[in-house]
Amino acid sequence: MTRFLFAVIISLMSMTATAKSIVVLGDSISAGYGIEVSQGWVALLQQKLDQQGTGHIIHNESISGDTTAGGLARIDAALALHKPAVVIVELGANDGLRGLPPALIKSNLAGIIQLARQNGAKVLLLSMKIPPNYGKRYIDLFYTIYPQLATELGIPYVPFIMEDVALTQDMMQQDGLHPNAKGQPVIADKVWPQLLPLLK
Repeated sequence: MTRFLFAVIISLMSMTATAKSIVVLGDSISAGYGIEVSQGWVALLQQKLDQQGTGHIIHNESISGDTTAGGLARIDAALALHKPAVVIVELGANDGLRGLPPALIKSNLAGIIQLARQNGAKVLLLSMKIPPNYGKRYIDLFYTIYPQLATELGIPYVPFIMEDVALTQDMMQQDGLHPNAKGQPVIADKVWPQLLPLLK
């Protein structure tokens, strides 16, 4: 029995050592708001990883309603716990909905990215948009945050991840803000091509 338990422990340690970690730091779009978590784009991304046999495990550290300030406040704990090879950042929409200054949003996102990179992780930034009633000037300032950060910090980013979902009624929940189960595969397919090169 003792030898058996020892063998199991060694096996588990070996699996842990070879498993490669990915952290998703996001809000309700990544947390699977209003749907089964297993239907969400993060879970679907894990399925793609499993099918490819990459050995990567996704840890979904997304919280509905979270902001860039919230993400910045908890990134250290996520990095310490999971020691990720890759961090996927999907934050900013809730900041925009609250009308927070774009410069502050950008600063918070930059802080998250820099902390992740200081801990040896590659970063993939996912872009978000907000409804048009916030005015063209604010919307333009908000949306340019993501490509600007990608250029300035030299990281890949995915343009608005709900581009082909947000205006498709049968892919959205009744609140008009969150994708339903039908929209999740579209989001996963948009993220996947940008994530794949970071796994090598």
